[in-house]
Amino acid sequence: MRKILVANRGEIALRVMRSIKEMGISTVAVYSEADKNAPFVRFADEAVCIGPPPSSQSYLNAAKILEVCHTLGVDGIHPGYGFLSENAEFAKAVITSGITFIGPSAEAMEMMGDKLSAKAAAAQYNIPMVPGSKGSISNVDEAVSVAKKVGLPILIKASSGGGGKGMRLVEEISTLKEQMALAISEATSAFGDGSVFIEKFVSGPRHIEIQILADNHGNVVYLFERECSIQRRHQKVIEEAPSSVLSPELRKKMGECAVNVARACNYSGAGTVEFLIDDSLNFYFLEMNTRLQVEHPVTEMITGIDLVKEQVKVARGEKLSFQQEALTINGHAIEVRVYAEDPMNNFLPDIGTLETYQRPVGHGVRVDDGFEEGMQIPIYYDPMIAKLVVHGTNRSEAIQKTINAIKNYKVSGVETTLDFCRFVLEHEAFKTGKFDTNFIKYHFSPEKLLNESQEEAKLAAVLSSWLIDEKGKSPDNSLNKVKLSKWSLNRR
Repeated sequence: MRKILVANRGEIALRVMRSIKEMGISTVAVYSEADKNAPFVRFADEAVCIGPPPSSQSYLNAAKILEVCHTLGVDGIHPGYGFLSENAEFAKAVITSGITFIGPSAEAMEMMGDKLSAKAAAAQYNIPMVPGSKGSISNVDEAVSVAKKVGLPILIKASSGGGGKGMRLVEEISTLKEQMALAISEATSAFGDGSVFIEKFVSGPRHIEIQILADNHGNVVYLFERECSIQRRHQKVIEEAPSSVLSPELRKKMGECAVNVARACNYSGAGTVEFLIDDSLNFYFLEMNTRLQVEHPVTEMITGIDLVKEQVKVARGEKLSFQQEALTINGHAIEVRVYAEDPMNNFLPDIGTLETYQRPVGHGVRVDDGFEEGMQIPIYYDPMIAKLVVHGTNRSEAIQKTINAIKNYKVSGVETTLDFCRFVLEHEAFKTGKFDTNFIKYHFSPEKLLNESQEEAKLAAVLSSWLIDEKGKSPDNSLNKVKLSKWSLNRR
């Protein structure tokens, strides 16, 4: 391939294009009118505006994207994540147009994109499943029967899609009818498919996912796991690799199951197989994501493998250049997602101008972002500003380095999740590895974050007073600013 179009925006478009350029391949960006001044647009060798800000008129406009490809002589399309990345019809259209789709086949997408067919495929390899319905359910009486069989509480889940949409927890039979109607309605609205199914609710679960790579010659490897249990609204905020609870034996067992899931759908490229682990360390297949994951950098940090470059190589028909035995875990990596959200207000999205935007730097510190100081956070897209990724020789070092990096990340103009992420990393439950997907429910509240902020403000005042007493006068402004910044939580 000589020219690749990245059918995405923001930090992932920029991250993908960096690797593509390092391979000596030209890049093409497509962008909406809202992103005309974005860094990824300037970074690309060529860039074309494809429509107004709403994604339905731009980043989801498959016909327009393919038109740009033919006009500019594009050889391949990398979809990033989100938007059209798991759209089987788009993948088919790309291939039909004579362009290489850098991702799995449309057939694999269709099979794994539907959770029920994904479970059926995984069952061929006797992979552990959460007890529940064997297929989709629309009849309340049938749902009640399943619920009584597997035992409450249960989860009603959308067959298509993810991100917590179309998901409802049922703890009492009396609420099942109402919650089922809500799940079906939300699934229909979000995915155009109202199919739902039932699973036993796993108490105290940890969310563990396995990164896999597969070529078109029958070779499949797993690149170890990522711990993704720190979530809000069933969406991840902090990820790390490796997990603190997996033994080498359990890691191998889960990795081999992930490889079998990939084989079950004849997978090609980079993908992720997700599992739930209960408090007894029993694991259950959850789903497969047929694309690059947001949190892929932590895997890159501990393996030294550029997953985007591997995707391109596989799409070019190359064999994997390494085998499972050659892969090792090097140190520990943590990723915190910097969202334009207000943790003090139920993590609601915040919009505005990045009045201050200064990235942390240092050995083992990586920031994948798509914004610059002075830019607006648009209301049309996901509120993620950046991914802060840190690597250390071990978990304790990685945690401390991430805390330090957060302190040095300066953002003002919008509220962000940085303070929340620091709160998590400094919490005893996280540091000891004794947490699950209920961390926010059991350990976090806006009041706790506010109290922490007030305590640090008091320390700042005490330090300032001490400096004045010591010198007999107010310290000079530059010294005062440096000293107080050590104690201040106001990094925005």
